Amino acid sequence: MKILITGGAGFIGSAVVRRAVADGHEVVNLDALTYSANLENVASVAGQPGYAFEQADICDQVRVRGIFAKHRPDAVMHLAAESHNDRAIEGPLDFVRTNVVGTAVLLEAAREHWAGLPEPQKAAFRFHHVSTDEVFGALGDEGDFTEETPYDPNSPYSASKAGADHLVRAWGRTYGLPVVITNCANNYGPFQFPEKLIPTVITRALEGKTIPVYGDGRQVRDWLHVDDHADALLLVLAKGRLGETYCIGGDSSKRNIEVIRMLCEHLDRLAPANTHHAEKITFVTDRPGHDFRYSIDDSKLRAELGWQAKMPLEAGLEDTVRWYVENRGWVERIRERGFHSERLGLVKAS
Repeated sequence: MKILITGGAGFIGSAVVRRAVADGHEVVNLDALTYSANLENVASVAGQPGYAFEQADICDQVRVRGIFAKHRPDAVMHLAAESHNDRAIEGPLDFVRTNVVGTAVLLEAAREHWAGLPEPQKAAFRFHHVSTDEVFGALGDEGDFTEETPYDPNSPYSASKAGADHLVRAWGRTYGLPVVITNCANNYGPFQFPEKLIPTVITRALEGKTIPVYGDGRQVRDWLHVDDHADALLLVLAKGRLGETYCIGGDSSKRNIEVIRMLCEHLDRLAPANTHHAEKITFVTDRPGHDFRYSIDDSKLRAELGWQAKMPLEAGLEDTVRWYVENRGWVERIRERGFHSERLGLVKAS
């Protein structure tokens, strides 16, 4: 199968690219190479037969249509997105542009391509849109998100992803485009850009800096290792029912402060400092509109496709810390490009 993967130089996208190539698929990696993208993430497969890279903005209709015409993919996995909540607070229109307008451009290019395919290629074509559990809003002290949870986004980022989800469904129902959607838990693992929680903790600790914790750190997230997520995404692409949504969880719900302390324990073993790393924890002003708890019920995915997460959280966090310890040059090169873990998203809610 030839798969067009958007955002394939990003964190999750690159994991999907690496797994798809390992599984024998041809891959066309479409990425704009914005600040968080990194071709080092796919360097291990860049020379493989059947791999191609196209630098393009998904909002560029002419370029996107040209890429479809040139490569004629059998399927699309759409992961390209602006994804950092703090950045969305400061620059929401960038998120609307990429996540909403870009998705619409990609859908229309995919529809034109699909409509012109001969049978049986047309019947086999798939458009897989990769989304987030944040579109569902926040949970209280109990319960889980399911595929039937109403949408209730609370941030510019989650609202833009919700808009993209609705567009994908609309293209499926109005035009018959064969679509499937997944909504995932918080991802972690190697190659994650150091602005998200887990790599922020690790990289700042390795640099001897304070470890910021938003609010009281009691927010709850379900954690999913990126390699488990990549497996699930390719499985849904191949076997998911068209028009359906599948929630993908890690079965690893923890409070942020618990995860941070676990990371500090691993850092104490793998990168010991003069003091325990947990002594660097500093509680800072919370993010406006910060959702309290996310938790996913992925029983539909388990029952229909037989998938389940393989990586336990404790082992996954240790593996992630070890990767960052052993790949400090990867982070240093990001720092050289101008990223220094500066705090974003402190615009006061009115």
